[in-house]
Amino acid sequence: MESDHSGWLRRLTGRLLPAAGGGGLPAFTPRRAPVFTADFTSTAQWVAGRSWAYPDGGPVNPGDNKLDHLVEDPSYSRSGTFRATRRPDGNWDTGLLTTEGSDQGFTVRTGDVLEARVRLPTETGAWPAIWTWRDGGQEIDVFEYHPDNADLLELSNHVREAHRYHRDPSVRPGAWIDLRIEFGKRSVVWWVNGTRAFSDGRGVGRGWRAYLIVNLSVCAGRYHPAPEPEQTEMSYEVSELRVYRG
Repeated sequence: MESDHSGWLRRLTGRLLPAAGGGGLPAFTPRRAPVFTADFTSTAQWVAGRSWAYPDGGPVNPGDNKLDHLVEDPSYSRSGTFRATRRPDGNWDTGLLTTEGSDQGFTVRTGDVLEARVRLPTETGAWPAIWTWRDGGQEIDVFEYHPDNADLLELSNHVREAHRYHRDPSVRPGAWIDLRIEFGKRSVVWWVNGTRAFSDGRGVGRGWRAYLIVNLSVCAGRYHPAPEPEQTEMSYEVSELRVYRG
């Protein structure tokens, strides 16, 4: 008969080490130290208010139906609370951080596992996301969210085109959610609050790598409602973000 201690350890390990399944990844070992732990205050890790995922690096991107006007102001992103405030011209000053162009220049790679904890926004028109980008593409959306679809997360692989609308009653405006994504060679696998949400069966290929982006966009109204006229600010929070290398 196993000891109480060894039985507890076996049960805990079973919960923390889901099978690789279709993800093409080795079993994830939580004891391994992360290769990247987000420090949003760090100018060596993150560049604020500019991204080549936006035309000419920003600050605006109306072609993507966004009212964003990216700003470097640290109060919009560096605390881990990503904010947006209305401008007189109808656009919104918004917070964005990316590892692209930073001193460290960190990229996620095939086989990496990203974990994040986020608090979803409540305001109409808010469009939070954690995603990847490099050289005009290489985009994987860890998540996108719109409060008008209160229980729905958008999970997308734009490298090999796969997509899932994931509905879950634990997903709602203002809720804290735990996200995990495995960037597998043959399948990208998303986990939401400890539950496997989507395995795309497509993957990112052998040599994929991309920069991280964390931001809050504002919808212009084509696909999701724009903010109400009386609305002047919105926010969402990322309290943790780590990357483990498999």
